[in-house]
Amino acid sequence: MDGRGRVAQSLTGAESEAIRVEPRRAPVVSTSRALVPVRARVRSASGLDRWIERQTFLIKYCRLTRGGGVVLSLLIILGAVAYGVVKGDHVDTVVAAWQDTRDALANVVGLRITEVALSGNKHLNREEVLARAGVTGNTALVFFDVGTARTRLLADPWISDATIQKLYPDRLQITLTEREAFALWQANGRVNVIGTDGTVLEPFVSRPYMSLPFVVGRGAEKQAKAFLEALDRYPEVRDNVLAAVLIAERRWNLRLKNGIDVRLPESGVDQALAALITLDHDKKLMSRDLVAIDLRLPDRVTVRLSDAAAQARDAELKERAKAHHGGAV
Repeated sequence: MDGRGRVAQSLTGAESEAIRVEPRRAPVVSTSRALVPVRARVRSASGLDRWIERQTFLIKYCRLTRGGGVVLSLLIILGAVAYGVVKGDHVDTVVAAWQDTRDALANVVGLRITEVALSGNKHLNREEVLARAGVTGNTALVFFDVGTARTRLLADPWISDATIQKLYPDRLQITLTEREAFALWQANGRVNVIGTDGTVLEPFVSRPYMSLPFVVGRGAEKQAKAFLEALDRYPEVRDNVLAAVLIAERRWNLRLKNGIDVRLPESGVDQALAALITLDHDKKLMSRDLVAIDLRLPDRVTVRLSDAAAQARDAELKERAKAHHGGAV
């Protein structure tokens, strides 16, 4: 009994089972799959380095079938080889070796180019054309890329157009259209040979081109054809011209062989040249001791005397003045 007269009973049997407290258990963690660790970010020297690193990570931590692992390993090996080729700057060598092997196999069955029919080349010789087109003694016709060869030919400034045809089993036909040397063009202290379209063909180093028309100034190479065609209509002027100088890409000056500068207008060039011929017939203007003939204004012609001619004219005017005053006395 307790102090208050109540009987204390022990808890046994079913009653004790009813209030039994089970101990707390730690949660069960499944270990059927290993936790994949988080890979730290690694700075790579290139995208290929990062790709190889990712594949190595997958092999180490992922469950792969046996066949998948073999394929992935082969990809990594091929990637490493490709990386070495690119990193070592061996791409051209590898491509050339592959092309040689490919052509050799094609040549075995009689597809090697044995004859090249070439036409239209005047400035370029046969060896230069074949080398630029990529045709060698071992080139196989079946693997010859016509588009690439044409692009390479058109990269030569002398060639304006090219047509290439395959004639199976072993013949190739190349037809060229070459630009013609049209004029000499001077700009920034350099003289080049240009075609009719203004294309620079080569630096001027050959004496055969000395007889070509000479144009000077920025933009003159593009405008030369139209202006020189206009000048050809006035041979009396053209034959006395040493050079045509483009001024501010807007109008032309003519430097005559005797040193006179003929200043032409921006528009109305034909009228100005016709007026110059008339003045030369009447006044022998192009053969006088002048520095410049200014034809830029349609209603007048201005001339500038040379220093010697100016002094002679001043002296002549003074003599005339003296004679006039003496006669008046």
